[in-house]
Amino acid sequence: MTGFVSNTGTWLSNLTVPYVLYQATHSAVWVAWAAVAQFAPGLIFAPLGGTLADRRDRRLLLLWAQIGLAVVGFLMWVHWAFGARQPVVLIGLLTLLGFLNGINNPAWQSLVNDLVPRPDVFSAVTLNSLQFNLARAFGPGVAGALLATLGPSWAFFLNAVSFLFVIGALLVVRPHATRQRPRVREHPGWRDVFGVIRGNPGIQLTILVSVAIGLFANPIFQLTVVFAADVYVVGPVGLGLLTSALGVGSVLFAFAGALRRARSRLGRSVSRGLVVLAVSLVAMGIMPNLPLGIVAATAVGAGFLASISGVNTALQLLSGDLVRGRVLAIRHMFYSAAIPAGSMLQGIATDAWGVRWATIGAGTILAVVTVTIARWPGRRGFAVLDDARDEEPATHPNAEQRSAS
Repeated sequence: MTGFVSNTGTWLSNLTVPYVLYQATHSAVWVAWAAVAQFAPGLIFAPLGGTLADRRDRRLLLLWAQIGLAVVGFLMWVHWAFGARQPVVLIGLLTLLGFLNGINNPAWQSLVNDLVPRPDVFSAVTLNSLQFNLARAFGPGVAGALLATLGPSWAFFLNAVSFLFVIGALLVVRPHATRQRPRVREHPGWRDVFGVIRGNPGIQLTILVSVAIGLFANPIFQLTVVFAADVYVVGPVGLGLLTSALGVGSVLFAFAGALRRARSRLGRSVSRGLVVLAVSLVAMGIMPNLPLGIVAATAVGAGFLASISGVNTALQLLSGDLVRGRVLAIRHMFYSAAIPAGSMLQGIATDAWGVRWATIGAGTILAVVTVTIARWPGRRGFAVLDDARDEEPATHPNAEQRSAS
């Protein structure tokens, strides 16, 4: 529940920032710069975040990161409420959020694995995605109503307050007894981490798919402001409905996915999700009006969650506990690089040729990437994601002896 409240606040900000930037500049490139500021710093801080997540108490690490995010959230509110309202300042504050998220995200994702027994990891990851996407469905609708009535200041303020709920929960939560990490005298180094990645085609594929999603799918979450303003010609409420549809589609998939505990078909779930995602992006670029655009956006959300939750689950299960934080951090680095790169490229394409053609092009390229992975000669395609086993993967040559000592 606390995660839902916090992520609802985050989606208030995620919709408000591109909205106010586009209203002030009428440029999709400025909207793209917001994505760059929010995600690019993860390239720098994700390795540190992964190392800390493997070597420190993940709960305490996450607690301090959330406190920092709350402080920046309040600064964003103060900046807007007191009339500064400069796009450059807003981009600067988003950059601070990006640095803190580089620490926060590896700890957050690793902590999910610590809170439940290993057989329940799939359900835990999917339920975590469920609350995130419930917030994605609910937050933009609230943001649209706030923007149309009370203005952006309230959206920024409620986002800042929402972090306090997670901080309160982290003060009382404890890892599950069966997921306590063994004490070791020497943690695996980064060479061991890269060795795990080089030797595991499943982990490599999760990174590749994450990059494809970041480049070609994630930018749609910023470009809804352009669809609403230039294509459907609707105000904040219509924008909120369109963006909420992305979350509604994710929720519809997540309810079904949370009931499936079998992990034998992760590869099929990811491949089918990518197909749905690619086709629905093309459809969204074609739809002539807001109601049909909402239908396409709902399909985009379902395909997005089907693919990204399958990737996240596979990565959790394929990574050993002593290196999980850093493996997740490396994946986060690539994903964090792909999102701003894709947002900037699609922002430039949108300013040049229009948001419809930019979205159709992105969906088409994603479809080509999906077919290429599935049909690549001599490879197993998406089936390598099903190689996760019930036991912990080996991550250190002397892990058992070090644990015993």
